[in-house]
Amino acid sequence: MKKLNLIILFSTLVIASLLLAACGGGGTQTSPSATGTDAPRPVTLRVLVHQNPPMVEFMQAFNERFRAKYPNVTINMSVVNANDLSTVTQTRLTARDIDVIDIFGFSNAAQPYMRNVDPPNWQTLIEAGLLMDLTGQPFVSNYDEATINDAGSYNGKVYAINLGRVTYSGMFVNLELLEKVGVSVPTTWSELVAACEKIKAAGYSCMTAGGADGWPIFVGTYGLLGAMYPDQEALVEGLWTGTIKWNDAKTLELWKRFQYFATQMLEDGVTGLSHDAAPARFAAGDVAMMPTGNWQGPALEDAAPSFAWTYIPFPGSDNPADNQYLFGKYDQGWAIASDSPNQDVALNYLAMFSEPDNYQAFIDAVGFIPTQPTATLDSQLGRAVKPYLENFRVGYEQYWVSPKGAGQWANGSQGAAWFRPFNQWTDPVALANQAQADLQAGLDANR
Repeated sequence: MKKLNLIILFSTLVIASLLLAACGGGGTQTSPSATGTDAPRPVTLRVLVHQNPPMVEFMQAFNERFRAKYPNVTINMSVVNANDLSTVTQTRLTARDIDVIDIFGFSNAAQPYMRNVDPPNWQTLIEAGLLMDLTGQPFVSNYDEATINDAGSYNGKVYAINLGRVTYSGMFVNLELLEKVGVSVPTTWSELVAACEKIKAAGYSCMTAGGADGWPIFVGTYGLLGAMYPDQEALVEGLWTGTIKWNDAKTLELWKRFQYFATQMLEDGVTGLSHDAAPARFAAGDVAMMPTGNWQGPALEDAAPSFAWTYIPFPGSDNPADNQYLFGKYDQGWAIASDSPNQDVALNYLAMFSEPDNYQAFIDAVGFIPTQPTATLDSQLGRAVKPYLENFRVGYEQYWVSPKGAGQWANGSQGAAWFRPFNQWTDPVALANQAQADLQAGLDANR
């Protein structure tokens, strides 16, 4: 009898268990639309960008497209001045209230041969573990390998994708004027000197630049610097280690060309011409060349839509092979906070942005030189620089870090702007010696 009672009790328990299981199973079998248990959770994606009107306008439209695809996501986009971007990024990453970050291309890294220098902010963020490792993410492969290596990688890992580059080592060339004077587009320094002499003899000006602002003068010779030292990273290392000096025989020739550029090639009156006014001056038609960054292209096209011009590397060397490079820097990029609670959404954001159609629309909006090989810059400038894009190289000032304690003339890359009429110097040898002495003071102070 007791045995029968046990059997009945056991059977009752089994039946009860099956009923409970059935009830539980019924919950999971109900369609997600009926219960909402599998619906995406609401997410607020916090995005930080720098102020650039065409870019901000594009991002607002892109955010709407992203929300159409991911309706559970609300995008909170903050816009700050470019000069404040680094500080705000540091603050918000530390406060853990940011997901996607607009970050400029990695540059000026503290190298092992440099002593007592402060690492750039991006390097500090990575070493503090604040940026997400993007290595192996599928969308990274949409960008060309050189861009990922130059502008978004550190210690063999990828922490950012870069969206565009600019070049500042070339010059705009007035093709109509050269044809009128009977001068070919110069491909070497000697040809450039001869062309300028012939242009001036015909009553025209050889070159113009925004001399009133100072910096366009030395930026105008970044191509000359690159032509004489095509490996810009090696130049910086050589200056730090002493294998290259600002006053050695090769570099003395650079100083002499700096002076010739400043005093013989540039037209009279450039000390009163602003950088923003230079394109209109060039478009007047009686100046043959304007050495400056490619960012002046849109202003030039607006000033004279039918003006026939091209953009070429500054021919600063007598070896034509050294004059095939465009030097520049990488601009805006994207990174993700390593402790973002919304990493999957942030990755989707970068992936959708990186789709070729979306990226092409971005390039069309902002006018950057593309970093995706499938994209094209469809403009007069884009067509001019296209043949040289495979030879794009990062410029000297993206590698240079000045030793602490160095004197005011230590960064010789700015030398063209130190000669009269822009500054006090008239003797290239004396200036070269002073530049090396000021650099050496910093190097010695940090041994």
